[in-house]
Amino acid sequence: MTNDTQNLQITSESTTIEWKPSLSQINEIINTISAFSNTEGGKIFIGVSNTGKIAGVQIGKGTIENLTNSISQHTDPKIHPRITTKKIKNKEIIIIDVKESSDHLVLAFGRPYKRVGRSTIKMSKDEYESLILEKHKDKLQFDKDICEGAKQKDIDSKRVKAYLKLREENRNISSKIKMPLDQFLLNVKAIRNKKPTNAGILFFGKDPLNFISHARLRLVRIKGVKIYGNILDRLDCNGTLWEMVDDGEEFIRKNIRLLGFRTDKSFRRDDKFEYPIRALREAVINGLIHRNYFNPADVRVFIFDDRVEIISPGPFPKGVTPNKPQHRPVNKILSELMYDIGYIEKYGSGIYLENELCLKNGNKKPVYEITSIQTKVIFKSQVKDVTVVEIDEEVLKELNKRQRKAIEYLKEHKKITNREYRELNQIGKVMAVKELNQMIEKKILGLVGKGRAVKYKLND
Repeated sequence: MTNDTQNLQITSESTTIEWKPSLSQINEIINTISAFSNTEGGKIFIGVSNTGKIAGVQIGKGTIENLTNSISQHTDPKIHPRITTKKIKNKEIIIIDVKESSDHLVLAFGRPYKRVGRSTIKMSKDEYESLILEKHKDKLQFDKDICEGAKQKDIDSKRVKAYLKLREENRNISSKIKMPLDQFLLNVKAIRNKKPTNAGILFFGKDPLNFISHARLRLVRIKGVKIYGNILDRLDCNGTLWEMVDDGEEFIRKNIRLLGFRTDKSFRRDDKFEYPIRALREAVINGLIHRNYFNPADVRVFIFDDRVEIISPGPFPKGVTPNKPQHRPVNKILSELMYDIGYIEKYGSGIYLENELCLKNGNKKPVYEITSIQTKVIFKSQVKDVTVVEIDEEVLKELNKRQRKAIEYLKEHKKITNREYRELNQIGKVMAVKELNQMIEKKILGLVGKGRAVKYKLND
């Protein structure tokens, strides 16, 4: 404790500054100590009113000692902040200087707090559990743990052979193993103590979701740009992780737009998807192998009219950001197995690859929204003006693939001619007229112009 009669400038309340008028608010003071410890540290000024006026406090012989003891008794782990006193305009105040804790796991009265702006708020259960897992991540590695309830007979030898074949094709390692299957599975950490690991079940299991039900990939195509829009298509993937990746890619291909562009050198069209498929696939793989499997949520893909969102449980590893990606895999065994079969090309290169593929395809770089609970990757459509067209689902079912393809074309281009319809679908003039007229009869399309200049547009 120090005593200083020099004037002290009291800055406004913020993430790191808190004012308290008196020691009667001791519980709130201790809660704020927890919050500062769990955020970026800070200072508590006791004897300063809510408006910033210096009110002062009475400091007796045992005041500081009692304050120190109260803080120590009601924080876990025990906090011993630096406490000083200052005299400003003949009024004494107490300053508690709190340092940021290394693991952000300080409790006050058995509860964790954090600092958000000028407020001290309770940390959520999921946030606190994520911090605990981060602290003990070296000891708690989901993929190397033995899979509860699984036996060696739950490993599918056919899937092991498929893995070996893929490994041979991508890494030039012979698919013929010169050892018993048990020894091979032990070498790749798919079994331990004669029991399958979580990695072994997720990669080679006969029915992985029977043991790890939340290790699922769910994909949804939603009409419009809001999460509560009508669901046009959905898929809940089963099987091993690498099988889910392939099934997920097929779903994505089916539910995003194929855009056609005329080339400068000829009348031929150059088609490409509105998103780079490989970048979306990479993000899905990252979501499956780098996720927090201690969190019971699954990996989700939402395809909207204007974007694709890929959400996986858990944040980035500490010290890793989208701008500075590093190879710090959450699940090392799963990462190695995915690399073996060529689903990952280089360790730690995923985000760079996604950025490069997006820019090359005409998209912006993906946007990351990261919390302590989840990581969301957002791919924005390269279609600048997305038209959301309300068409009855029963009417859509009556259309053929060429007509539905034309509707997607119209969402971007607004209008289409008979010639463009023919080129889009590689059909003759008679068939084009027939199919366009069918959509007019169903009141999906309307006409613009007359004669040879006539064009078709989506009805509002």
